[in-house]
Amino acid sequence: QLQVVESGGGLVQPGGSLRLSCAASGFTVAHYGIGWFRQAPGKEREGVACISSVDANPDYADSVKGRFTISRDMAKNTVYLQMDNLKPSDTAVYYCALGQSLMLTQCVLRPNEYNSWGQGTQVAVFS
Repeated sequence: QLQVVESGGGLVQPGGSLRLSCAASGFTVAHYGIGWFRQAPGKEREGVACISSVDANPDYADSVKGRFTISRDMAKNTVYLQMDNLKPSDTAVYYCALGQSLMLTQCVLRPNEYNSWGQGTQVAVFS
């Protein structure tokens, strides 16, 4: 069974940092494109960052470029989202998921291209 579990969320002040983890089981992270998404109350789920399977090429939403970094640890079979210089607008539940298509060298940030979603981890940014 393909499964991911997110962790690392919390409460942080503006300008602070958090690192989210997406621990994979039942598959190897290098074989799938992995995406991070977020959903704030009353808003649609949006893509934040993704990483392709073979080349580990990242892509980011414009709103987080220069602040967020996606990476993966093959030994731990985990994908991370390092979030720096957090803003109140980053407040949301963050999810990771597996790409449905190969995403060998390029990933996409469209939620409908992903499945096997985790349960999410809450990130709250406020003074």
